[in-house]
Amino acid sequence: MMRLESLRSPLSALLVLGALPLGLAAQLRWNPLGPAPIANGPYTGRVSAVAPSRQNPKLLYVGGADGGVWRSTDDGASWTPIGDALPTTSVGALAVDPKNDQVLYVGMGESNFANHSRYGLGLAKTSDGGKTWQVFGAREFAGRCFSRIEIDPSNPKILYATTTHAGGMPIRNGARGHPLARGPLGLFRSTDAGRSWQRIGKGLPDLSATDLALDPKNPKVLFVAVGHIFGDRRNGLYRSTDGGLNFVKLSRGLPSSGVGRVSVAVSPTKPSRVYANFVRAASATGGGASTLGFYRSDDGGTTWTRKSLGNFQASYGWYLSVVRVHPTRPDTVFVGGFTMRRSTDGGNSWRSVTPPHVDLHAIEFDASGRLLAGDDGGLHRSANLGSSWSALNKLGLIQFYAGISLHPKSAGVILGGTQDNGSNERSATGSWRHVFGGDGGCTAIDPSGRRRFVEYQGTGNLFRSVNGSFFRRSASGIFGRNCFLPAFAIDPSNASRMVYGTERVFLSTNAGSSWSAISGDLTQG
Repeated sequence: MMRLESLRSPLSALLVLGALPLGLAAQLRWNPLGPAPIANGPYTGRVSAVAPSRQNPKLLYVGGADGGVWRSTDDGASWTPIGDALPTTSVGALAVDPKNDQVLYVGMGESNFANHSRYGLGLAKTSDGGKTWQVFGAREFAGRCFSRIEIDPSNPKILYATTTHAGGMPIRNGARGHPLARGPLGLFRSTDAGRSWQRIGKGLPDLSATDLALDPKNPKVLFVAVGHIFGDRRNGLYRSTDGGLNFVKLSRGLPSSGVGRVSVAVSPTKPSRVYANFVRAASATGGGASTLGFYRSDDGGTTWTRKSLGNFQASYGWYLSVVRVHPTRPDTVFVGGFTMRRSTDGGNSWRSVTPPHVDLHAIEFDASGRLLAGDDGGLHRSANLGSSWSALNKLGLIQFYAGISLHPKSAGVILGGTQDNGSNERSATGSWRHVFGGDGGCTAIDPSGRRRFVEYQGTGNLFRSVNGSFFRRSASGIFGRNCFLPAFAIDPSNASRMVYGTERVFLSTNAGSSWSAISGDLTQG
């Protein structure tokens, strides 16, 4: 999710500021345009972390995949951005001090492994609800991402954090060239309230640790999920009984091969009850990561029983997998992936309780026991364990894939393609509406303002609207391999002339009604 208000996108900054003298640009006053939120949803963008206060049910913190940190003090009715001073707006994990809800820890860097999951620049801490910040671990965590932060309930000065590679397919490209992204992965501990960090965990491999759970009644018992998403023989679930110094890989009843991402959760009221979700290893292009198995332990992780969950993650389990147990009911467990499932009998049977938007990244319970779900459409809440949902999305988050298009004749009209929230348009009066689905990519408005073009992922998924009509496919003649979101452009001097790129360049001379290849396969040299 990208904060349009802060204009943090380098591309947006260059587009807007590049044509202005530097002195004038510095004097300009910027006003937010949104989306906040997208109507006919309402949606906002990807929420990667949720941290409710344990004392005050009206106090909530959320973190965006690329949208920074936000705070609500009125039960989610309104939101304030509190992390604009941080070095990055990419958030992977949040943790609130259980004894002081003005103390918040922010793990920068989103650990969901997509090409649009950005690397982090350390761990940030506020002790006054977001008014001021300190950044720690800038060197230890540079170029890495946070999957989970846990605070020792008996001593809030002791913190544990798990880290992963940044996103990207293949993984070696995921850190976006950060020069310090060579440090160790896995489990880190702080004994001074986040000021300093040490990697711990003899027996843990130097691989991405995708989840972390503590025994709330004996916090020296830790579970670390190791889940290199493309598979590794060392992937699996590890347990420590000495505060993270030493770990043993758990094996009795758990899968030993084909393992990708792993998630784990401990029952707050019955810590002997532990749940874990295993995802299949992904292919080099990110496919095939379906559910491998869901498992329950009734003896603190020593032995495990597989429960019939079925595949509800499509092939995207590398991107999303989260498990949470109800705060007072150890038999009630939620699993989030492409959709969400709920069991009230310890995993023996399941029911779909999907929030209004797919792709679940965070599941938490607030101080009143209400269910909170962070997904690719924002933040949603349920007061009845998922039977019905309300949106808490009055916050200006979005992740634009390919910039925005401005209407040439109507000031304030903006069209843009967003991650998992389709293509959206701002009216001249300032409201935003959803105009097309999927992952929205490039957009364009022709010089006359009559024709609008949007696309979603895949070859030839280009659509055209004329004079406000429904969008219809406008890709006859386009074929071939392509990147996730192909680029296209309109000739500014001739609105009928357009180009579109796959591994070839295609030309249209009739405003997208038909296309012809004007090059060979450019990837062949």
